[in-house]
Amino acid sequence: MSSLILIADDDRESVERLDAALRREGLRTVVADDGQQAIELHAALKPDLVLLSVALPVRDGWDVLGELRRRGDTPVVMIGEQDQPHHRLQALRIGADDHLTRPADPLEVAARVQSILRRATGGRNAKVLRVGPLEIQLENYMAAVLKTGGRRRLDLTLTEFRILAHMARTPLRVFSRKEIMQACFDNQAVLERTIDSHVSHLRRKLEGADAAGLLTNVRGVGYRLEAEA
Repeated sequence: MSSLILIADDDRESVERLDAALRREGLRTVVADDGQQAIELHAALKPDLVLLSVALPVRDGWDVLGELRRRGDTPVVMIGEQDQPHHRLQALRIGADDHLTRPADPLEVAARVQSILRRATGGRNAKVLRVGPLEIQLENYMAAVLKTGGRRRLDLTLTEFRILAHMARTPLRVFSRKEIMQACFDNQAVLERTIDSHVSHLRRKLEGADAAGLLTNVRGVGYRLEAEA
């Protein structure tokens, strides 16, 4: 079955053009007219990607993006206004995968959607993840750092492995402590300092394997896995 795209936008003309372009690419679409409806449709239909307007009624795009990121890692492309250049940085900081400004060319939007879907599907289906010198074998819970001098296996706990694998699926994205908790702790209630402790141990093990700088802290936001050590 083709991928399902949730278009959250109350601009009917824009929605019609985007809908037509996406359907020509063989994608399925569903439309939300306001932020609350977007959140409800996301929960009910589990779309493969969300095209999300910043200026939505009821709950704006920032609120919706924050809620989607608390729920998981569904790819999100934000669509903002041309006279708000700071929106791009804000969108990426909160966790959007891409940001476009109006008037967005429907053909360009469709091309970017297809590109993001290919990356997302590859990350979910891959048995081995590679980020810079890091290699993660998902099926046998093994991770190693590959350097010119050879292969250095990382001796990780299950929690450390889960955190590393989760971040490696979308390198360069900043993950909040809450996102890490929800993705890696099976709905257990843990303190933020517990997340910090696991990440600290993981960082020291990476440093010991000559991969210092691969796992970084983004002050006031969370943690990021760099593409290169």
